[in-house]
Amino acid sequence: MKNVAFVIFGVLFGIVLTKSEVISWFRIQSMFLFEEAHMYLIIGAAVLVGMITIAVVKKLKLKSFTNQELNIEGKEDNKGIIIGGIIFGIGWAITGACPGPIFAQIGAGEYAAISTLAGAIAGAFLYAWLKPKLPH
Repeated sequence: MKNVAFVIFGVLFGIVLTKSEVISWFRIQSMFLFEEAHMYLIIGAAVLVGMITIAVVKKLKLKSFTNQELNIEGKEDNKGIIIGGIIFGIGWAITGACPGPIFAQIGAGEYAAISTLAGAIAGAFLYAWLKPKLPH
């Protein structure tokens, strides 16, 4: 039954992504060319919602759906985060999708996004393979 809730939330998330046009390659291109603020406003709203949600979770000491304590701790800054962010941004600019919208793009019939999905999966496996070899 729990998986049904995840599917419902996933479908609703996909609808929101589609209706807000964040799956549009042209919107992504306009963002990276600084031609319009549409995507920056959506990203800003998401950051604001995330900040408020984390503050509420910490303040109320909320637990997960499986009744586990939620321990939200910051991470140390390191050059890997910067390098990873740059690689992520380049991939986002080239493909027009970060991980969430890939599935919405495929669902909307933009089948070229299947190659983006394949690249994301390959990148995740590559990172898992390289992680033990990377400096900490």
